[in-house]
Amino acid sequence: MTDPERALCAATASLLRATGVVAAWGLGLSGIAFGVLALTGRSLSTTSCMGFGAVAIIGVLERYLALRLRLDIGLFDSLADGRVASLSALDGALQRLGLRLAPETPRSLDDRVLGTRQIVQRHGIAVACQTAMFLLALLTQDLQ
Repeated sequence: MTDPERALCAATASLLRATGVVAAWGLGLSGIAFGVLALTGRSLSTTSCMGFGAVAIIGVLERYLALRLRLDIGLFDSLADGRVASLSALDGALQRLGLRLAPETPRSLDDRVLGTRQIVQRHGIAVACQTAMFLLALLTQDLQ
C-alpha cells in the first residue's frame, strides 16, 4: 500500500471511531425503551407503547450496524499500520472467517471506503429514527 492509501485508511478508521458517540446514543435509547416497556408497558398508551417498541426494534438493526462499524475500525487500522499488507490478503482473511466471499478481483480501496461511509450513513439514519420514535413515545405517553 502507498502512503496516501495508508493515510486514507487511518482517516477512515478515525471517522469510524467518531461514530462511537452515535452508537452510544442508540444503545442508550434502546436500553431505556426496553426498560420502560418492561417496567411500565401496561400503563402506557398504545401509541407510546408502539413508539418504545419501535425504538427497541430499530435498536436491533442499530446494534448490527454498530458492530459492522467496529469491525471496520479494526480492518482499516490494520491496513493503515501495515498489519494487513494488501487488500487481497484482507479478502482472504475475511473469506477464511466466513464473513465474506473473496471476489475474483479485489475491490479498490475507494470502493471499500465508500461502502463503509454508506454503513455510517445507515447507522446515523437508524439512530435518527430511534430518536424520533423515542420523542414520539415520550410525547404521547399517558400514564394511567
